[in-house]
Amino acid sequence: MKQTRIEILHILAGLVVAVAITWAAAWSYPLGQDVIWACGAAAMVATVVMGMGPLRRARRLDQHPAGVQHDRPAP
Repeated sequence: MKQTRIEILHILAGLVVAVAITWAAAWSYPLGQDVIWACGAAAMVATVVMGMGPLRRARRLDQHPAGVQHDRPAP
């Protein structure tokens, strides 16, 4: 469960940073707020999507510790 939590925290940290950067950009250029927030939303979606692979891998490792692979036959 530990590795899964770490991956979730990484995704959340990426979202917090994306929101902060998007907010700062929208604040500094009010005329482009709509476009900036749309791009920021796309970046947030990309952050979540890119985090899914490592999250699945971490969950699998938490379920089967010590790198045990059950999908391959034993030699």
